[in-house]
Amino acid sequence: MTPYDAASPQEARPLVDGFGRTVSYLRVSVTDRCDLRCVYCMAEHMTFLPKAEVLTLEELDRIASAFVALGTRKLRLTGGEPLVRKGLMDLIGSLSRHLKSGALDELTLTTNGTRLEEFAEGLARHGVRRINVSMDTLDPAKFRALTRGGQLPKVIAGIDAALAAGLAVKINAVALKDDNAAELPDLIAWAHARGCDMTLIEAMPLGEIEVDRTDQFLSLKDVRARLESFWTLNEIAHRTGGPARYVKVEETGGRLGFITPLSHNFCESCNRVRLTCTGTLHTCLGREDASDLRAVIRGGASDAGLIDAIRLAVDAKPQGHDFKIERAAAPAVARHMSTTGG
Repeated sequence: MTPYDAASPQEARPLVDGFGRTVSYLRVSVTDRCDLRCVYCMAEHMTFLPKAEVLTLEELDRIASAFVALGTRKLRLTGGEPLVRKGLMDLIGSLSRHLKSGALDELTLTTNGTRLEEFAEGLARHGVRRINVSMDTLDPAKFRALTRGGQLPKVIAGIDAALAAGLAVKINAVALKDDNAAELPDLIAWAHARGCDMTLIEAMPLGEIEVDRTDQFLSLKDVRARLESFWTLNEIAHRTGGPARYVKVEETGGRLGFITPLSHNFCESCNRVRLTCTGTLHTCLGREDASDLRAVIRGGASDAGLIDAIRLAVDAKPQGHDFKIERAAAPAVARHMSTTGG
């Protein structure tokens, strides 16, 4: 338990940025490490952070709990791959107290699924009700190529274990022009047949990788137009607190989301900020803005001092990102998605 579990009236004032947007959603990267090396996310030979630079579980709890005291209603744990972080289930168990108190609406995570078979029941036991699983193809050979060695059957077994544990599962796929564009309808139908929602995501220019992202980028406007040539897509009001906009695919009966940071950005309604595993707070995924909350807490700041640092960072949240996909252009930001937490 932290002092933030009983917030004062001052602390309880909502976090509102300089453009009037209320921040109610915190994404927390618990590690920069991952057991896959997806080609659009990481370089093949990544250099990971030394342990001393990564927040302890107690520090992650303290900062996340401060955000809950400031009105955050949704916490999403990310990575890298969050389930490779030693002790993660202890952190989830601790943070679940905010679900029990009613201060938090949802505690969830995004995973690549490789360790879900082991952890699905524990997640459900700690109050996690739904998760996102990143999976871009149903072709085992293509999956190995895209993830540089991943085993698709292991991920599917993890998805099935999560469903058996009572977790709602949403499948996330990055739309890649030359890698999975042709099979996206099959992937959507497969997800819907399992009772899973599906979300498609445009490739984002984060971090240096070995390929030119111009060769990867596929506009979801084009994908949607193709899907509407043989499916009926009806707009629905379903929202999960993130940037996806959903339709119902009448022929499959399932929900399909589109996340379009390039072809149609979602900045005007952004309610999210991101905490990296090093304690850096990014208020925009596509900007190099940064506030060092690790320095604040390791410098001995009081609870009020941490609250002030968070408010100051959120007040400076930029109006929008500068994502562009242009041949030979540098990425919008130098940091990889794996260090930002999505």
